[in-house]
Amino acid sequence: MTTSVKVSVLTENNAGELTAAEHGLSYLIESDGTRILFDTGQSDLFLKNAAIMGVNLEGIDMIVLSHGHYDHGNGLEYLSGGTLLCHPGCFIRRYRGSDHSYIGLKISREELAGKFNLITSRVPYIITESIVFAGEIPRITPFESQITSFVLEDGTPDFVSDDSALIITLPQGLFIITGCGHAGVVNTIEHAMSVTGVERIYGIMGGFHLKEDHRQTDETIKYLKNAKPVHIRPSHCTSGAALARFRTAFDARPIKTGDILSF
Repeated sequence: MTTSVKVSVLTENNAGELTAAEHGLSYLIESDGTRILFDTGQSDLFLKNAAIMGVNLEGIDMIVLSHGHYDHGNGLEYLSGGTLLCHPGCFIRRYRGSDHSYIGLKISREELAGKFNLITSRVPYIITESIVFAGEIPRITPFESQITSFVLEDGTPDFVSDDSALIITLPQGLFIITGCGHAGVVNTIEHAMSVTGVERIYGIMGGFHLKEDHRQTDETIKYLKNAKPVHIRPSHCTSGAALARFRTAFDARPIKTGDILSF
């Protein structure tokens, strides 16, 4: 069984002392010899920061794309070779509802299939004995994923059904890594427990997609207080107001590019 997780933060919204930032996310996740590049940000910044950090991206075992938004997948343009795993819905054309600006992937499914061994899965996909790609996350809570500011090409609401996560089973419980958390933190955790049969949550990190200090933030904090994970590390698309609540409730410190975290 996997006994530890190391996360190198290659792209984040907040800059480190030596590393730059952009609106996006990219982590190198290492666990008992398995190395997974989780998202690639919106540019080649993840490669530049990796070089500054002394992080070697050669020979990674897999690239996992959390969902099909530009700030998580456009960096794929700067890679080729190896295996890419994602939900099949990552390739739809999607837009902001406010101004209809395009926010989907710049590179098409066909192009990615030409660059990588492309695996798509709507259901949970076993990467190793202890690491699972969550697949599509059911929306079951009454307070998450109820509204969206995104639309599809035909103008219908886009609730980002392709949003997924990585689930890592440790002796201490589940460690869950989200890209943006469009499905909701609670929905993601409940799905992870259902997929693995493990009911203890050791940690959760990544985008929590909490944009305000509102009911969803309240309910998420209440749920996590009850679940009692040791590590809670919100990042990327979590607003300042929500981050302040998490800092007060859990002493959850901000994540920056250049951080190398061990759990």
